[in-house]
Amino acid sequence: MSGEGNRGDQKAQCNGVKKHRMSLPAPMFSRNDVSIWSILKKCIGMELSKIAMPVIFNEPLSFLQRLTEYMEHTYLIHQANTTTDSIERMKCVAAFAVSAVASQWERTGKPFNPLLGETYELIREDLGFRWMSEQVSHHPPVSAFHAEGLQEDFLFHGSIYPKLKFWGKSVEAEPRGIITLELPKYNEAYTWTNPTCCVHNIIVGQLWIEQYGNVEVINHKTGERCSLTFRPSGLFGKELHKVEGYILDKSKNKLCAIYGKWTECLYTVDADTFDAHKKSDKKNSEEKKSNKQTSVDEEPEEMPLPDGDTVQVIPGSELIWRIAPRPDNSAEFYAFSTFAMQLNELEEGMKGVLPPTDCRLRPDIRHMEKGDMDSASAEKKRVEEKQRLSRKNRSKSTEEWKTRWFHQGLNPHNKAQDWLYSNSYWDRNYSLLPDIY
Repeated sequence: MSGEGNRGDQKAQCNGVKKHRMSLPAPMFSRNDVSIWSILKKCIGMELSKIAMPVIFNEPLSFLQRLTEYMEHTYLIHQANTTTDSIERMKCVAAFAVSAVASQWERTGKPFNPLLGETYELIREDLGFRWMSEQVSHHPPVSAFHAEGLQEDFLFHGSIYPKLKFWGKSVEAEPRGIITLELPKYNEAYTWTNPTCCVHNIIVGQLWIEQYGNVEVINHKTGERCSLTFRPSGLFGKELHKVEGYILDKSKNKLCAIYGKWTECLYTVDADTFDAHKKSDKKNSEEKKSNKQTSVDEEPEEMPLPDGDTVQVIPGSELIWRIAPRPDNSAEFYAFSTFAMQLNELEEGMKGVLPPTDCRLRPDIRHMEKGDMDSASAEKKRVEEKQRLSRKNRSKSTEEWKTRWFHQGLNPHNKAQDWLYSNSYWDRNYSLLPDIY
């Protein structure tokens, strides 16, 4: 997009619905009667993307739609664009990186694996962005995405290869791939990778989710970075959902601290104040420990309850992000946020505009959303079999699969291998797309 004159026919561009839906057509089915163990006991230590799971364990979204939830808190990018101070911008970008995984809280349903060539687009004029994504590889499964501000004020792009492993009581998802945010106004680019996500108690008990690992957001222009740690819950859940770290200058001096919970909110505070608080916190917990004898062999079966519901706010802190509350009906609808409820919305007017590969037109997801599990299961088998057959036919004819909207290349900012957007999706020429459904 290069200015107003190039927007094309406004009608053709708009696939959005001005008034978005607030629920799904049907509530979710109970998973209580289905034994996941009978399927997973053969899979310990294996790569889960190759295992066909019954549709009851899914949620009615494709992984491409689930990725789009990165954009729920786009206002943080707009906020970054309004400040001339690079440290203030870093605070907003770091909060955006954390907010991007916040939608995973309590989301224990598995999104549908995208078919090769599957796409998804979303235009949200109210939030100021348009997004498109494509499944560019099936084995390994790689999803590439590209979003841009409607005022040409940012670019957000990347590719994710979610490596899933089953470890007996839990499933671990390591989202490999680089995420890049560009702010043209400041000629800045930021890159980071996501933390590891783990779903616990998948055999028995209440399912619960944690994220852990280090996330480093780098400003490639200034050399400043935000180094964050997503803490594992620990034995008694004291660290559950906690995120903390520092913004550092290019010489690695601490400029300020960031802390909070990825399920809730993030604050920023002076680094010395934060360090002093941590020191006294550690001293207090050590005193408590010495007064209380505990057994080290225990492992938390149920979800650990954190100390109190909210983040302990250190005096002098400034709030930089708070999660949008889930709607009251969220538990009936796969723990979806309001934003997630709207991702698979399909109005009559969209059908002539969307490419035939868009997830909204995928029959198994559509049936599941309507509560017809038998049809969803049958359609899931059918489209997966169709994909296998296409692959088999290609291997016989030496014909290679060509991605439509992305190509492989080096990320211009950190020179790592990446999938780069080929720029032609919004021209709306979809005549040569494959029939994947």
